[in-house]
Order: sequence, then structure tokens, then C-alpha cells
Amino acid sequence: MAEPDLLHAGLTRKIIGAAMEVHRTLGSGFLEAVYEEAMAVEFGIQGIAYARQKPLCVIYKGQKVKEYICDFLVEEKVLVELKAIKQITTTEESQLLNYLKGTGLQLGLLINFGESSLNYKRFIKTNPRQSAESVVGNR
Repeated sequence: MAEPDLLHAGLTRKIIGAAMEVHRTLGSGFLEAVYEEAMAVEFGIQGIAYARQKPLCVIYKGQKVKEYICDFLVEEKVLVELKAIKQITTTEESQLLNYLKGTGLQLGLLINFGESSLNYKRFIKTNPRQSAESVVGNR
């Protein structure tokens, strides 16, 4: 799939660019909370609209069953989860996929600042019967 055909390609490019700037400036080794603060600053500098620590409802058969707090919801379109771990595993991927399924959002970014190079994965919920497809990046 060509990049212009990707869901919210321009917006995800901006988010990933902001994350790259944070990683380029801070490097790896900090706690996740430091990267979250830095991302909020960088979003502000770049004029990216976001909600931080936003409560999102998980819906099951039309009923709210649980609420969870996402790291960022950007422009009410992209769920962004940050990590500062050695390597993204299927556990973190599953968490993001479950958030997309449970909230009805279509697009999520999982960004890891814990590696020597910024690592991110883009998840798109394409069909209710399918989990999602992912596009992986490492910069």
C-alpha cells in the first residue's frame, strides 16, 4: 500500500516526525513518563492537536464495560501508545490492538523510545472480523 493511500498518512507522518525529534534529542534510557512529557511539548511546538491521558471507553455489544487511559489521542483520530522498553513484543502489540477493537478507533501508533533507534508500529483496524494490519518502522 502506497503511503498516500494509508489512513491519515499525513497525520501519522507528523506524529512519527515528532517522536523522531524527541528521540533524536533525548536518546534512549529515560522512563516512559519523560518521553510522554517531551511528546506533549513537541506536539505543541509542531501545532499537533492532542488529548493526553484521555479516558476511552471499551464497548461490548453496545455497553460500556471498562474505561482505560491512552497516552495520547491525536486529533480524535490516532491513538498513540508510548513505550520505553528494550523491544516491542506481542504483548504491547496486543494491548494496542485490543484498545482499537474495544474503542472503535481505526488507527493506532505504538512508539518505543527504549531502543537505540526509534521504533514504531502503525496498526489499522480494517475490518471488525480482522484484528488489524501493521506497518513497522525503525528510524
